[in-house]
Amino acid sequence: MNSSIQDKVDALIKQQLSEWPLAKSNFDGLQKVITREMVVNNQFVLKIQFNPERIRSSAAKVDAQSVKARKCFLCPAHLPAEQKGIEALNDYLILVNPYPIFSRHLTIPLKQHLDQRIEGRFGEMLLLAEQLPDFVVFYNGPQCGASAPDHFHFQAGNKGFMPIEQELPRLTAATLRQTRKCRLTAIDNYLRKALVITGSDRSVLEQWFQEILDLLKHWIPSNPEPMLNILTLWTGNEWQVVLFPRKKHRPDQFYHEGDEQILLSPASVDFGGVLITPREADYNKLNEALISDIFKQVTIDDEAWEALKDRVKGRSEA
Repeated sequence: MNSSIQDKVDALIKQQLSEWPLAKSNFDGLQKVITREMVVNNQFVLKIQFNPERIRSSAAKVDAQSVKARKCFLCPAHLPAEQKGIEALNDYLILVNPYPIFSRHLTIPLKQHLDQRIEGRFGEMLLLAEQLPDFVVFYNGPQCGASAPDHFHFQAGNKGFMPIEQELPRLTAATLRQTRKCRLTAIDNYLRKALVITGSDRSVLEQWFQEILDLLKHWIPSNPEPMLNILTLWTGNEWQVVLFPRKKHRPDQFYHEGDEQILLSPASVDFGGVLITPREADYNKLNEALISDIFKQVTIDDEAWEALKDRVKGRSEA
C-alpha cells in the first residue's frame, strides 16, 4: 500500500512538471532560490531562504472577510484545469503545490470544504505519513501559517530539507511519558519549544495527541483551536511527531513599516529550521538576535510551557 501511493505521487509530480507550465516554472525557479545557513549556540542550524514566489503565502490575508471574498483555491471545483490529483484515504486529494518551498512539495486537501481544524484528523496525518515515507507531512493551524484556513489540508515536502530532521536525535530532550512502544519528550532550548511524540502504536499516539490538544486550550490562544504547527514523518518502523505550541500568528516586525518591517510569517517549515523570506531585504536583515526575538514572540510562554509539561507528565500512562 505504501509503495503504491508513493509511486502514484512520483508519477503525479513528473506529469505535473511536464504538462503544467506554472508548476514547472516555479519548480525550476527553486534553482535560483538563495539560501544561507546560521549555526546557533554551536548546537543547531537555521537555514534562511530568499524565495520571492512565496509572497502569496507569507503575506496572505487570512482574516475572515478576506477569506470569504475569494474563491477557495483548494476546492476541487476551483482547481486550475492543469492541476491533477490522486486520491488518498478516500477523503483527500494529493496535489502538487504550484508555489513550492521543497523540490517535491505537495498539498493534501480534503475533498470537502471544511475548516482547518486538526481535532479528529491527527490519525489521518499519521496514515498519510506512513503512506508517503519519502515525505514529511505537516500541518499549519488556521492562525499558524495556513493560507487557506477555510479548507482543511495538510502539506508534505521531501525529507532531508529541514534541519530538525537531522537534529532531533541529538537535541537535549526531557522524557515526560513513556510506554513500551511510545515516548513523549520536550525540547526547551531550540529557540522554539517542542513536544516530540515517537512510537509505533498509532492508537497511543492519537490518545496522547488529543490529551495534549485538550491541555493546550488552557494555556495558549485557542480560538478556533489551540495555535499549533505539526511535523510528522514515518521512519520505517515508527512515527516521529513534532508539536510546536504557539501564542501568536505573526511577529510585530511583520506589521512594522519601512525598514523595520520583516515579512516573515512563521509556519511549520520555519519551525523546522528553514525561514522563508519572500523579500531579499528581509533575507539580508535576519540575524540571530532578530530570529530569537521572532520565535520568542510566537512561541508558547515559559510559564505556560512549564505548566503544560507538568500536566502532560502527570497524566496516566496509555
